[in-house]
Amino acid sequence: MEILSETELHELVNKISLKYFFKPYIDSVCFNSRLRTTGGRYIPARRLIELNPKYLIEADREEFIGIIKHELCHYHLHIEGKKFGHADKSFKELLKATGSPRFCNPLPSQSRKTYIYLCTKCNMEYKRKRRVDINRFSCGRCRGKLELIKDLRDS
Repeated sequence: MEILSETELHELVNKISLKYFFKPYIDSVCFNSRLRTTGGRYIPARRLIELNPKYLIEADREEFIGIIKHELCHYHLHIEGKKFGHADKSFKELLKATGSPRFCNPLPSQSRKTYIYLCTKCNMEYKRKRRVDINRFSCGRCRGKLELIKDLRDS
């Protein structure tokens, strides 16, 4: 999917707000390409929703709409003067009522390698997200020598 203009993005967010929350979204919304580990965020002091444009490009449309619904839950609870944090009961109830996701899925481009090591002495297998210096570290079970078997891409 292609990047939307500011007005198209606001229209989309307002349409979703009317459909699921039965209230208009009157404040501002924008893309923030500096967001790395999250799909979006709501800034209460500025009454602003920022969305990660990578989710619009890389993920499917339903994922992006789910992120918008999640941020709208924060927004509408804040406007009503209720607690709107992730741990609050009112937030969890509104997520469930609107069918909004609690978390967003990681982007395909953010997947990391997995390294698999095998002990040559006891055949213990280790999976690690980071590389291990096999000359410096040994097996935790028997102190045997480690050997790199595979480096995999997470799916």
